Amino acid sequence: MDLFDASGLTPTVDPAHAPLAVRMRPTTVDEVAGQAHLLVAGSPLRRLLEPGAPAVTSLLLWGPPGTGKTTLAYLVAHGRRFVELSAVSAGVKEVRAAIDDARRLLARAGTETVLFIDEVHRFSRTQQDALLPAVENRWVTLVAATTENPSFCVVAPLLSRSLLLTLHPLDDADVAALVTRAVTDERGLAGAVRFDDEALDHIVRLAAGDARRALTIVEAAVGDTTDITVADVEAAVDVAAVRYDRAGDQHFDVISAFIKSMRGSDVDAALHYLARMLAAGEDPRWVARRIMIAAAEDVGMADPSALQTAVAAAQAVALIGMPEARIVLAEAVVHVATAPKSNAAYLGIDKALADVRKGAVGTVPAHLRDASYAGAGRLGHGQGYQYAHDAPHAVAAQQYLPDVLVGTRYYEPTDRGYERQVAERLERVRQRLGDADL
Repeated sequence: MDLFDASGLTPTVDPAHAPLAVRMRPTTVDEVAGQAHLLVAGSPLRRLLEPGAPAVTSLLLWGPPGTGKTTLAYLVAHGRRFVELSAVSAGVKEVRAAIDDARRLLARAGTETVLFIDEVHRFSRTQQDALLPAVENRWVTLVAATTENPSFCVVAPLLSRSLLLTLHPLDDADVAALVTRAVTDERGLAGAVRFDDEALDHIVRLAAGDARRALTIVEAAVGDTTDITVADVEAAVDVAAVRYDRAGDQHFDVISAFIKSMRGSDVDAALHYLARMLAAGEDPRWVARRIMIAAAEDVGMADPSALQTAVAAAQAVALIGMPEARIVLAEAVVHVATAPKSNAAYLGIDKALADVRKGAVGTVPAHLRDASYAGAGRLGHGQGYQYAHDAPHAVAAQQYLPDVLVGTRYYEPTDRGYERQVAERLERVRQRLGDADL
């Protein structure tokens, strides 16, 4: 439970002992960093946060750590009685006690209660079910926070009775603004210290969109000196500042080396450059997109499962975020780097596009044209078309390319990995199709 003031309604903290992240928790909507997509004028959340707004909608807040879930819960309370439980330590007994207290206060004095449950995904199904009567009867306004996808970790009845809001990691500008405010604000360090630009940049990179992490690093870096440098930050968190300018040459050099290492099958070099990007605070979703491109461009049909791994990794990274995303990205990098390589599909589509762009398109053969509409038969559309599944080996010997392109080959498979099997089958298929080049 949190400490409360004499009224029992407003959470308070002892400034002498509270962490910087707690002292700097926003007290108004205007102080909230990020989440602009949820706070636009007229949005459901914005209406809930307006002073005097009835707190009748229960909320499920889903997002990575340090994105403001607890802050939004406090702001939703705005003067109502606020009770906080953590699913890590609380059980059904504590939940029911909190609900019973809220029900009695509502009946006796009309006092509304906002019940905030952090890490709700750690509650069992039974524990979550215990919340349903209170939500259904509005004995409490439930605000539940989770870092896991609620579709998989929250029971359907509770999910259907709540407004689900997805929070995003803070961008660099938001984190920098939070740190600057913490240094100057009376609730924070009140201007007693100053962080130089390099130190601030290092904190922003280390935070990776997590406001709480950023302020924890700030607090750890403050010592006897009033001018905090990047060396002070490095000493506080035991993480060296990686010289990596995401808007400059270093960014492009490292990503170029990363891609070329995967293409060149040097898995150790690829992991090294991955580590450099992640340590410097590169967006892991951006890295995942580069891996997907490499899987398609450089591995291709030599190992089609590499693209499946890369796509799955990108989806997982978007769901779980850092630091666990590093494991997912590493798995995808290892797969792409160690896979047999082929750029045949990549070269094939570029050759086909080059022909189309220079006008080598021709007319679609009549037997392949759409014959589904009235009058198509009189035009000869579809006449003579052979249904492939009725032919031996499901390969019908007929012309598919326009006349001007008959005999053209765009895809030339290699003899590497799975593509060797594709090449063998394709040779037989092309013979069956009557390819003039065979």
